[in-house]
Parts: sequence; C-alpha cells; structure tokens
Amino acid sequence: MRSRRIVPTFAVAALLATGVTAPAAHAGNSAKDSRMHGWIKSTIAGMTLKEKVGQLFSTRVYGQTADGPHQGNIDDYGVPTAREVVEKYHLGGVLYFAWADNTSHPTKVAELSNGLQETATSTGAEVPLLASIDQEGGVIVRVGPPATQFPGNMALAAGGSTAASRDAAAITGTELAAMGVRHDFAPVADVNVNPLNPVIGVRSFSEDPQLAAQHTAAQVGGYEGDAGISSAAKHFPGHGDTATDSHYGFPVIEHTRQQWEELDLPPFEAAIDRGIDSIMTAHIQVPALDPSGDPATVSKPILTDILRGELGYDGVIVTDSLDMAGITEKYGNDRAPVLALKAGADVLLNPPEFDVAYDAVIDAVKDGELTEKRIDESVYRVLELKWRNGQIDHPFVDEDAVMDVVGTEQNLARAQEITDSTTTLVKNGGDHLPLSAEPRNVLVTGWGEDTTGALASSLEERDATTQTLETGARPSDESIAAAKAAAETNDVTVVLTMKAWDTDETNPGGNPTDPAGKQQQLVRELVATGKPVVVVGVRDPYDIAYVTEADTHLATYSFNAVAMESLAKVMYGEKAPQGKLPVTIPRADDPDTPLYPFGHGLTW
Repeated sequence: MRSRRIVPTFAVAALLATGVTAPAAHAGNSAKDSRMHGWIKSTIAGMTLKEKVGQLFSTRVYGQTADGPHQGNIDDYGVPTAREVVEKYHLGGVLYFAWADNTSHPTKVAELSNGLQETATSTGAEVPLLASIDQEGGVIVRVGPPATQFPGNMALAAGGSTAASRDAAAITGTELAAMGVRHDFAPVADVNVNPLNPVIGVRSFSEDPQLAAQHTAAQVGGYEGDAGISSAAKHFPGHGDTATDSHYGFPVIEHTRQQWEELDLPPFEAAIDRGIDSIMTAHIQVPALDPSGDPATVSKPILTDILRGELGYDGVIVTDSLDMAGITEKYGNDRAPVLALKAGADVLLNPPEFDVAYDAVIDAVKDGELTEKRIDESVYRVLELKWRNGQIDHPFVDEDAVMDVVGTEQNLARAQEITDSTTTLVKNGGDHLPLSAEPRNVLVTGWGEDTTGALASSLEERDATTQTLETGARPSDESIAAAKAAAETNDVTVVLTMKAWDTDETNPGGNPTDPAGKQQQLVRELVATGKPVVVVGVRDPYDIAYVTEADTHLATYSFNAVAMESLAKVMYGEKAPQGKLPVTIPRADDPDTPLYPFGHGLTW
C-alpha cells in the first residue's frame, strides 16, 4: 500500500458533479483507482444523512446468527435480532465479542457475517458493512480454538523475529478473512515504559520504541500486505506510560513533547509509513500535546493537527470504545461522538447508548455544529477502506470452506514454532531446570483453570504424574494451605502467576486483580516447603520482582495452550529457552533500579 505521509494535507479537491468532497490526501490518485473513486462519489451522493451517519458507527450486536433473537439486542437497540440492528441504523460496521455470543466457532462467525451482509447489501444505501474484532493474540483474543492462537506482542518481541510477528499477523488475518472479518483492531503500538501499566503490559511489544516500531510495521505488513485485511495501530497518541486503566479512569500522560516524540511516536510513524488503513485513538490526556484537558479521542490538536497535519495520515481514525470511563467521565454519551467527529475521528466505536449517540450526531448536523461536508469526508474514508480491503467486491464468504483455512495443520505448526522461541528463562538459581526425562510427580497450581490444565496435559505427555490445584487471582487462605500441603507430597511444584504485582498498593488507580497480594503469599508458602518450585509469569514478566523468594522463574507472556506447550518443552530441555526480555524488570522496592535488564534471558 502507498505511504500516506507523502501526500500534502492541504490538497482538498471537489469531486466533479456530485459535489462530494474527498478527504485531502485522496486528491490526485492514479487512474487505476478511478473505479473506486467513482463508486464512492456516487454512493455518497445517493445517501441520506441517516445512512451516512450509520456508516460512521461500528458497534456490538448480540447472537450467533443474524436472525436469532437475543435479549441484548432488545435491551440496547429495541429490536430482537442483529439483522434488525443493522437495518435500523444503516450500520457501517459491527464489532464482534465473545461476551456478545458472536464468536463461539469460526463457522458460526462466518454465518453471522454473511447474514449481516445480506441485510447491509439489500437495504438503505446497500453498502457492505465491515466486521471488526480485537484479535490481538495472547491475552486479548475473541475467537479461540480451533482458530490458530499466538502468544501476543510482548512474547513475539521476546522471540526476536519480526518475520515471526509478520507471520502471526498474516495467519490471524487470513483466518479472520475466512470468517468474514476484515478489520482487526491490532497491532497494539503502545510502548510499555511503565511496569505498573494495568491495561497495556504484554499487549505492547516492548519498552523500546524502535523495537516496538519494527514489530508494529511487520504486523501491518502481515495483516494488510499478506492477509489483505485492514489493521489498526492503537492507542494513539500512546497508552504505554500510565498506571490507570482507561476502561475505569482517565489516565494522564505527563510526557513532554520531546519525550512523546522519542518514546510513543515511533511505532505509529512506522505504521503510517507502511500505509496502515486505520489508527485507533486513546481515551488519555496528554497535556504536552493538548493542554485543554480533553481526551485524545476528542482532541482536534491531537487528531487533526498532529496525526493528520504533522504526520500526514489520511486513513481512517477510529475511536476506542466510547463506553469507557476515560471518555464517559468527562463527556456524556451524547457529546462524546459529536466531539470526536469534530476533532477528526471517522469511526465511532461501541457507544453505550446507541440511540443517544446516533441521534446526537444527526442533530449536530441539523443544528450546524457539524457540517454534512464533514460527515462526507469521514464516510469517504470509511468507504475507501472497505474498497481497498476487498469488502465491497467480496462481501460474502464461503461458510463451507472456513475450516479449510482456519486452524489448519500448517498454521498450528507455525504458531507452535513461533511460540517455542518466546519462552524466557529469567532465573534458574536452583538448577531445577531442565528436568530429566524420568517420571515424577508435579503439582501445577496458581492462576487459571484452563492454563493450569493445559500445562498439566503437556507435562503428562512427558510422563509426569500431575496434580492440578487452581487457586485463582485472589487465592484464599484455604487454597494456599491446600497448595502448600500438596507441594509437600510432590517432587516439583509449578506455580503460575498472573499480574501478581497488581495490588492496591502498586496500582491504586487501576482495576486490581489481586488486592491483597495473595498470589505473592502463595509463592512464599510454596517456597517455604523446601521442595523445588518453578514460578511462571503467564502474563506480566514483572511478577518476578514480587516473588523473588523462588529460585526458578520463567516468563511466557501469555496463558494460552500453545504457550503452555512451549513452556513444557523448555522445562524438559526439548527446547533451549530463547526468549529475551523486551522490557526491564525493576525492583519492587526500588523501581528506579533494574532487577533484570532489558535483553536478559538465560539458556542452556
């Protein structure tokens, strides 16, 4: 795809007889795009205002099929089926979630996509809609197995291969396309420079801006160049240095302009240089970029002056979900979408009260706060994105062929190969690893019913006799005592931690998963047995700073089954640990002092 940075942002041209005005950078496109531009112009010219506004919304719908009644649709939209939601609002896009019962199986996703496309292409302006999803890999996944699973961004950076990052995106994108999903809200381009970041963490590639930029660019190439779907670098202008989760509060980034340019900007620049189709905003305040106190999502200085003006980006700007506290705390559900459009956004994502948001935009046009010309500019960008990623010419997918593409033996093998290179051995003081091939009794305990079960299964394949005791993110005193007793009767204990650092004391502004530090207590009690204990951070590698009593510590950055299989291979010496920390692990009692430096990783 072309680089959008080279196009002057002031070159706005009127579009022939229709009177429709293209966004700035679309002026002067080559003759080969004439069919696309002609279709866009005529389509916009034939739309009503409600149809245009509908194109700018992408929102949740409920159910596994377009025609299946679901109480969620009735509660949120006043109609029983997803098909009726699309028809009622002339929706430009839908956003799939597991909790909305959209993603139970890849074939069902394809069926839902086709059903919704039938409605979109036969009603209103008859424009195919764009199905979107958050399929980042690792800890943020909407479509689980049998779709191919990857270990996530920080794991990929730990593996050290941008080719692997590209392959992960290409496989993910190809499988999504087979399900009728042509817009993935990935990759995360945030640079995680704050170890206490409760919302980004391992979703980021690294604390190093250049490393994050390299992997971001690689994934854009995988999604858009190889799979042919649209991707979205998020969360602009950068959500990596916050201790507040914007789902629950309003983060403030105190970087100076120079710090922002050095730390946060490089991955977004890399994505723009690769011609990325969309960029997602962040509900964060960055006073150095806009001193008004507004969230970036509704900031004209950030979205229009910087992103479009200084960086020359002319693709689609999509808001982060409009139901998050980072935007709703300051603005009501009626003002946020209007202000986002005025700031320069194009797609309004998942508003909590859809009727309120939809009507507010229409009223803002009728009242003159927004011009219809401004609406047309965003509709133009949305339609161009749909054209370029094939949605317009190929709105439907072959439901019978989905499983010929999704979760193939080749894809699964490549995912396992990639993941095998990511496991990081941080500490091996007791020389407990690698384990010999002799039979032994192993206790698998700690966080995650599926995760402890997956690891136990992988260990059993290696002749271990396992006992599984899942204790959760907030182990009770009783479960800690039970785990300690079980450890005393087993040869080795493997304890899985998940954000064990995230307590009331370390993260007062976030959404704590472990407010009493009970995971830390669990590890201490297990170590006190004197039996070998292997601690595995199955999300944040920062956990080791809070459980230093253990002799052995590994980081997998992900808790899915493919990561647990890679962990088992490392534990048994089938694979030498290859992962290198893409972040610094600071001391818990002295955050300015590294406990383990960037690039650290042991092997044998």
